[in-house]
Amino acid sequence: MLKPGITLYFVRHGETDWNRAGRYQGQRDIPLNATGRAQAARNGQMLAELLGGAAAMLDFVASPLSRARETMEIIRQELTLPPLDYRRDDRLREIHYGEWEGRLWHELPQIDPEGYAARRADPWDWQPAGGESYRMLSERVAHWLAEVTNDAVVVAHGGVSKVLRGLVLQLGAAEIASLDVPQDKVLQVTAGNVGWV
Repeated sequence: MLKPGITLYFVRHGETDWNRAGRYQGQRDIPLNATGRAQAARNGQMLAELLGGAAAMLDFVASPLSRARETMEIIRQELTLPPLDYRRDDRLREIHYGEWEGRLWHELPQIDPEGYAARRADPWDWQPAGGESYRMLSERVAHWLAEVTNDAVVVAHGGVSKVLRGLVLQLGAAEIASLDVPQDKVLQVTAGNVGWV
């Protein structure tokens, strides 16, 4: 659980070509496209307006995947901070989709009808071959969250955004699965409360 008095500014990485195509990325290391870089700059500008000079006092942490790292570096440039001066935490990686990684969303009912049906029936505990479930993702994000002691800018992934909100707001599995994960907004997270800024 997020400790009282701490604020996180969570940003999902900018768009990639795989996002645009509707292809499962998971932990594949796919770079940002031009739209994604523009989204990262816009989010950096939003944070600069919101935080001003106080941004330098925050912690900065990102998923180690390149799309999150590049997003963070663009944000830090917009904040006039050294681009590479941030931490990486493996627990902020996207959910691992196993054998589904690289597949188009619309292909799955034909390619893996049993897996597709199982995921629709139980999106929280379903685990793709070679991958992880949302429950497993939530457990690793919870371990990270328990260690957060300072206000921070966090750049990670859509799945991480969903389970983070689930943990902070104590949401049920169905609610978590239906959460929106935009790439052009900043999510402000405090104990028991979240909102887009």
